[in-house]
Amino acid sequence: MEILQIVGIGLLTAVLILVVREQKPMFAFLLSAFVGVAIFLAMIGKIGSVVSVLENLADRSGIPSVYLKTMLKIIGIAYVAEFGAQIVRDAGMENIASRIEFAGKMLILVMAVPIISVIIETVLNLLPV
Repeated sequence: MEILQIVGIGLLTAVLILVVREQKPMFAFLLSAFVGVAIFLAMIGKIGSVVSVLENLADRSGIPSVYLKTMLKIIGIAYVAEFGAQIVRDAGMENIASRIEFAGKMLILVMAVPIISVIIETVLNLLPV
């Protein structure tokens, strides 16, 4: 049912933006950004239960928590970068949106290096010398 509320808010906001955009484009952008942030914040609460389930699974499987935390940070970076880029894109600034996405990808790459190196070390240890 929550998705119906979110879609309803999104549709109502879209109609309001279409009506307001002709007279006050800045207000239309602010309305879009505000509703986007509100929906984003509403969904952050749902993430807590997913994180606790993943932590429980990681503990039971013996995976060090540092890897799970790194993976969750990578996922967070991806979502935040995409969200920020979409807001900037709504403002008509495609160039800046592309730079936000690029920065997100670079941060993900930097955070993934320790995990990639552990995977490579594990594969190398499995190979006969």
